[in-house]
Amino acid sequence: MTSLPHRDAVEKRVHEREDERHRKIALLAEPWGIARADDPGRVATRIDRLSRTRPDVRPVSPVAIARGEEDALRDAGTVLERIIRTDDLLGVGYLEGGVRAAKAVGRVSIRDDRGRLQGYGTGSLVSPELLLTNHHVLGDPAVAASSVVEFDYQDGADGLPLPVKLFALDPGRFFAADPGLDFALVAVRATAADLAVFGFNRLVEAEGKAIVGDFVTIVQHPGGERKQIALRENRIVDVLELFLHYETDTEPGSSGSPVFNDQWEIVALHHASVPAPQQGELGGVVNEGVRVSRLAAALRTRAFPPGQQALLSAVFGEPAPVTAAPVTEAIRIDPDYSDRGGYDPDFLAGHRIPLPALSPDLVPLAAVNRQAAAEPKYVLPYHHFSVVLNKQRRLAFFTAVNIDGTTSAKLRRETDNWSFDPRVPQEEQTGEEVYADNPLDRGHLVRRLDPAWGATREVAKSANDDTFHFTNCTPQHEDFNQNKTTWAGLEDYVLENADNRDLRVNVYTGPVLAADDDQYRGVRLPRQFFKVVAMVRWDGSLSATGYLLSQEQLLQGLEVAPAEFDYGAYRTFQVPVRRIEGLTGLSFGALTDADPLGQRETTTTIAKEVGRPEDLVL
Repeated sequence: MTSLPHRDAVEKRVHEREDERHRKIALLAEPWGIARADDPGRVATRIDRLSRTRPDVRPVSPVAIARGEEDALRDAGTVLERIIRTDDLLGVGYLEGGVRAAKAVGRVSIRDDRGRLQGYGTGSLVSPELLLTNHHVLGDPAVAASSVVEFDYQDGADGLPLPVKLFALDPGRFFAADPGLDFALVAVRATAADLAVFGFNRLVEAEGKAIVGDFVTIVQHPGGERKQIALRENRIVDVLELFLHYETDTEPGSSGSPVFNDQWEIVALHHASVPAPQQGELGGVVNEGVRVSRLAAALRTRAFPPGQQALLSAVFGEPAPVTAAPVTEAIRIDPDYSDRGGYDPDFLAGHRIPLPALSPDLVPLAAVNRQAAAEPKYVLPYHHFSVVLNKQRRLAFFTAVNIDGTTSAKLRRETDNWSFDPRVPQEEQTGEEVYADNPLDRGHLVRRLDPAWGATREVAKSANDDTFHFTNCTPQHEDFNQNKTTWAGLEDYVLENADNRDLRVNVYTGPVLAADDDQYRGVRLPRQFFKVVAMVRWDGSLSATGYLLSQEQLLQGLEVAPAEFDYGAYRTFQVPVRRIEGLTGLSFGALTDADPLGQRETTTTIAKEVGRPEDLVL
């Protein structure tokens, strides 16, 4: 069903990339070539994504891969060869996952307004009620309204046809399409309960699902035939900005088929196969699919009425937006992020203090704010604070908050209600799953009340509520998080008792993300946290002090016996800011020279234990 202009565009892309495809295919045949056949950042992200289900996999630096460092290429190549370029001895879970994924795939019968059959396509449920296919299959709501989807149009294990379940489509309830990305998302005329038996294949927004050299599987209705599967022996040979090119067996009627990786995540929406006579190793055909991350990003940019937005939210695994009037004191996240000013570098009088800078090795690991209006695009601004998120660790690199002691509001803490930030893929954030049935707390990095200030109570409340984003959260042992410690009172002491000229401070906080942090439920748990506090003294000079706190002893035994923890001692240390830079890869710029402890000591390894606020060197 590919239209001529659409096919022309695909053929043009395939022709233009011919030399690049040959180069990548040649690299795949070389030792560790799979680590060099794609963008270094994408390779590193793919390895990180694999590590979430494979505890034996460790991250690899994309900068080291880009530099061609032999150790990095060997490590990356070894991991990818072992997992992706396997000898096809896969666990039976691969087949079980395939059965579940294929259940949600149906044949789309394209009909005109008189009910006459015009052709076939393939579609997949990507939420409890929405079906994804190509725009050239369902080009507009009128075509969708006349067409149907048929599930279980396939043979059973005994070789006999299964009873077919047919449903009309309901574009009046939801229809979104994009000719350029060639997708159509439409509601099925059925309840979620009616469709539950088929399951659905959720769209994963995060990158790292596939790279050049990955094998893919396509579940399809070729030529409108019974459901078939092009099983795994199909290789990605090129990754474009919006599309994937791969080898596989497809025919007309396969348009709209989901393209899966070995973990049964949809990596692309298949939409065309075109001749490539010079590509003999691909059978003279190159297939193209739309990258799911780009498709999802396009959907994110659109505004829908509340009822349709609720249906779309389910595609991304998010709760439906709340339309009822909220209780005045309840945690409420404003869905319009355009007015978040974020951290103010000019907040301290007479001193401009930019956000901490990421080292070159860390920049490719930063999650990108897809709504960013300014550089760097990895900064997530909130009311009075900002967060920079590590997309591999799914935790913050750091947070930065401005605190105004003169207009602060002491807001009562209501029931916690944590939210994902829609500006970043959910899979790049750590959500509720890591906190269930264990002594781990959702630990604020920016304290709830730190940004809660402003000219009105409403301004302070909005900032207070913004701290309940998972981007500002890190797993912390409950004994660490809930006890009153010197750590918990550092900001208050600097505001109220130090030589602070205008009762203002900047605070930079984050976990120390060590390579050997232990993994728990797919998240590596930080053992230490840092804090840097900056203020202006009465004489106008800048003071910046650094602190470390460890929960390492508290985390012992978490994997073995979640109900029994070693409640070891935790201690707060004041350390030179330069030491925090060395541990984190961050650069605090002028704050290192404003550190009184650093000025007193000639070494960056000194640590001064803080037992009470009076022990601080400010």
